[in-house]
Amino acid sequence: MSTFELISPEIEAYCEAHTTEEPDLLYRLNRQTHLQTINPRMASGQLQGHFLSLISNMIRPKRILEIGTFTGYSALCLATGLTSDGILHTIEINEEYKDRIRNYFAESPYNHKIKLHIGDAKTIVPSLDAQWDLVFIDAEKTDYQEYYEMVFPQVRKNGFLLIDNALWNCKVVQEVQHNDKETQAILEFNNRIQQDKRVRNLLLPFRDGIMMIEKLI
Repeated sequence: MSTFELISPEIEAYCEAHTTEEPDLLYRLNRQTHLQTINPRMASGQLQGHFLSLISNMIRPKRILEIGTFTGYSALCLATGLTSDGILHTIEINEEYKDRIRNYFAESPYNHKIKLHIGDAKTIVPSLDAQWDLVFIDAEKTDYQEYYEMVFPQVRKNGFLLIDNALWNCKVVQEVQHNDKETQAILEFNNRIQQDKRVRNLLLPFRDGIMMIEKLI
């Protein structure tokens, strides 16, 4: 096992074997994502998907914002905790995924609670007149800080933000290459959150790292 690998494949397999199985729709979505996309690990998968679903069910949000839909796995997991009148807005910049995402959403019992936006989150988010109970950010790493400051005023007091890839393949504890803008951006973002007195935060060494943030003001 590499020095910088969070857990061994054996431990990950054991955890998956002792985690509730994916619903058939998510299993098919995950499998086809691995077969048909270049970067399939961008999909949350069984362990992270269940984590997102459990968090959502604990919070019972009325409004969820997701920046970075990819093929829709995480959105379907987050939607499980929505209130009866709740809605999830999810934003994907890559139009090539649009039909795939909509087809999977259409098979889900949460389809009527999910609003898919195709385009740039920096343009779309300011146009959404909503107060967020839960925000999940899993998009361009160099834009994390901008996304955070953009959505923060719209997050309710004691609302939560979940930021994916906060360990960035463990590169945050390695020497950063001068041309590695993504790792530098993650390091700066993590430091920014650690110093933000408006929140309390927990960086989980789970999968590729999830920064959990509660807004205190």
